[in-house]
Order: sequence, then structure tokens, then C-alpha cells
Amino acid sequence: MPSVSSLCPDIVLIGAGIMSTTLAALLRDLDPSLSMIIFETLADCGQESSYPWNNAGTGHAGNCELNYTPQRADGTVDISKALAVNTEFDLSRQLWSHWIRDGRIADPGSFVQPCPHISLVWGAEDVAFLKARYDAMVAHHCFANMEYTDNPDVIAQWAPLVMAGRDTSQPVAATRIREGTDVNFGALTHLLTSSLKTAADVSIRYTHRVTDLTRTEDGRWRITATNTQTGETVTVLSRTVFVGAGGNALPLLQKAGIPEVAHHAGFPVSGLWLRCDNPDITQQHHAKVYGKAPLGSPPMSVPHLDTRVIDGKSCLLFGPYAGFSTKFLRNGSWTDYFRSLTPKNIVPALTAGKDNLVLVDYLVRQVLQSGEARFDALCEVYPTARSSDWSKVVAGQRVQIIRPEKGLHGTLRFGTEIVESADRSIIAVLGASPGASIAASIALKIVQSVFSERFTDMQWLARLKQIFPSWGIDLTRDAETCRMLRDETARVLKITPTP
Repeated sequence: MPSVSSLCPDIVLIGAGIMSTTLAALLRDLDPSLSMIIFETLADCGQESSYPWNNAGTGHAGNCELNYTPQRADGTVDISKALAVNTEFDLSRQLWSHWIRDGRIADPGSFVQPCPHISLVWGAEDVAFLKARYDAMVAHHCFANMEYTDNPDVIAQWAPLVMAGRDTSQPVAATRIREGTDVNFGALTHLLTSSLKTAADVSIRYTHRVTDLTRTEDGRWRITATNTQTGETVTVLSRTVFVGAGGNALPLLQKAGIPEVAHHAGFPVSGLWLRCDNPDITQQHHAKVYGKAPLGSPPMSVPHLDTRVIDGKSCLLFGPYAGFSTKFLRNGSWTDYFRSLTPKNIVPALTAGKDNLVLVDYLVRQVLQSGEARFDALCEVYPTARSSDWSKVVAGQRVQIIRPEKGLHGTLRFGTEIVESADRSIIAVLGASPGASIAASIALKIVQSVFSERFTDMQWLARLKQIFPSWGIDLTRDAETCRMLRDETARVLKITPTP
């Protein structure tokens, strides 16, 4: 079967999720002549971590995620990570706005909705933390619109379900940013894929599992993919490979044999949600309410009661409840974890496990947790919840990266990381949250790294400045430009909150 550029495309992308489609669409904006092949194991795009039921769709912007703002020993709060994520999300807003103006996406409401972001805590110690966090954040222009209250009546106006039936003798506090969003990354992935498929030199091959990555003598990559339905194989040669395969990215990099990941290991984390579709309940809650994570828990396990808008219908998700699974993908194999262990990464994996016994204990307890215990956790946030209104949903699979530091001592890394070969011919995204929310930032970093020679006034710079108006501007320092761009992207994306 004929393929792009006689099986020698300019770039091969592995995985048809939000990361690959964002990068592919951005590259086509910069150079419409670039040829591409996207290989996807499943029968459709965006079916793993990009799938709307597999993630919270928060539009992570550092507004409500308390794990992004750790408290220092002196009681002050470090907001540096929240600021970084906040302005990285600005890049996503700018890129989406560009696609709306350019016609790649017709209706922003098909994937993004305005939704307030709220942090909620109770107990004197956590209330004091939230107040310190608020004081640190509201002083910065990026979070100038944040509101704080320790008045139960005000919180009940913001999020009625979380206050109904709550013990009013217990201190409670909340912060709110009304300009938050709910994002359906699965819908966005489909929109981008649909636009990419219209190009003659872009091929998206579903039900094709990449089984081998080898280097040729002339420095290109030979990518072999097998059709999971027919068993036929296809071989492609390319000088640039992007691995956006979620939890399967690490095994693919191991196949490629690049030394940069020889000592890296993966730590898979699974999850469950509780889901409510009862309109009598969902109509009473329009917000993403994040609480404080239990000691030792991974970032993805922060308890939150989320409004989700999927296929035009509003629902609620609570969770996720974390757990351990040996799969690297929801549709993966139970042997994934064991096959990823090698003589070079076993020591980092073991030392990281030893250093994170509290986390291991937490995950074991989560795996063994009964349905009644899960419902009790929901009642801590939503005291009058009824179990009959909620059903269990399996969340997406995440693989946190274990990276060797100080010799072979492994460090468990939370967050999203880019790994590339020394010659930048193969590059991958590893890790989890904030992930999809900062896909534009990740794509831009990859473009800068892989195509650095094209960052000139004669080639891509002028176009990049059109796509990303904040190019070359530090939004954490330039308050006026930050406000102007947020107003503009909110207008284009139609996410300005109602009065």
C-alpha cells in the first residue's frame, strides 16, 4: 500500500493522542510541506490518556492544584511550579485560539468550557496553609483574580454540594478562580486529527503497533509497525521520530536503544473514578473542586469533584483513587512493567521503591480499598452524596518516570518530561500531569529542539510569533501583556465567565 513520501516521511509520530496531534498540527502550521505518518495501535485516536473519561480535563493552570504549591519549613508557600504551569497553559490557549482563527477548529465549545477552579480544605492546619497559599498567589498578577473565603455561606454559593450537610463547627476555607476551564482532550484530539487527514502527505495508520525502532547506517530511523488486524508489517524510514505513546513511550525508547534512557525505569499508577450522571445532582455543581492529597499519595490522586462536559452533557467525576497496575497503558499488557526492567534500570527502580515506601504503602491500601471506603472519601468532600447516584469508572493509566541521579540511585519523578537522543533525532514525552494541558508548550519545546536551525527570521520565527503572541515574553514578569493575551484568548475561545 502506498504511503507518505514513498515510506520516507519527514517525521514519524507514534501514538495518536493529544501530544502527537498537537505537535503534528503545529508543525503543519509552520511548514505545510512536511510529510508525516502517525502510527496508532488502537482503532481510533485519543483512546488512552486523552480519552475524556480517562482524565479530569481540568485544564491544569496551577489555580487549584495544591500539590503544585508546597509549603516550606518556615510556613511560606512556594508558587514557582504553579506559575510555570499557569503560563504554560497560556501557550495552549494561544495555540487553540490560533486554530480557531485559522479555521482548523470551527467551534471552541466543542472541546473547552468555562469552569471555575476551586481549592477546598477543612481543619485548622489546612485552612492556615490555604490562606498562606492565597496570600502568596494573589500578590502575583498571574493569580490576581483569585478569591479567598473562610465563610461557609460564601463557599456554599460557589459549590453548594460540598457544603450541604457539612459540620459547621469545623474550620473550612476555599479559594476560587472563576476563569478556569474544563477541557475535553479527546474531542480536541479528534478535531486535530480530522484536520490533519485532509492533507495528502499526512497519513494516520490506526491498528498499527510499532514493534521495532532501529538506526540505519545513514543515521535515519527504521520504524516497523504491524497491523494488529491483518498481521501485515510496514517499514518506514525517517530522520525524526516523536514518541507520544503515553505509558508505552519508555518501552519504545528502550527498543530504540538510545543511551539517554538506559537507566530510566517506569512506575505505573492506575486509577478509578466515581461518576454521577444524575442531572438533579450535576445541575447543582459547576466547578472543579480540588482538596489536599493524603500524605504519600501521587499527584494524580488529589481528590477532586469535577464538572465534566462531554458530548454536550454535564456530569461529575470524583477521584481518582490511585492504585498500582503492571500495565503501562489501559489497553496494555499485564507484563508491561516486568518487560521494561533491564539490568541497567533495575537498581534505579529498586532504590526509588525503597525511598518511596510511604507511596507504595498508600497504593497498596488504595488497591485493597473497598467500595464503601471509596464512597466515604467522596462524602468527605460531598457530605450528602448517595451511593445510588454514583458508578465506578476505570481511569487512564499513568507511568511515572524513575530517573537515576547521583550514580544509579533512582528518583521518582512526578510531572511531564521530555527525553531526547543526543542528536535530537528521536524525542519523547514521559510522565503524567499536567500533561495534556500543557501540550502546546511541550510541542513548542520539541520544535525548538529538533528544528532549531529553522528558528530564523527568514523561516519560522515570524509565523511562530503569529501563533504564539507571547513568544519571547515572560508572562510571569509582564503583567500588562499577560492580562491582554488572557482577555483575547478568552474572547476567541468563548471562555469568559458569566458575571
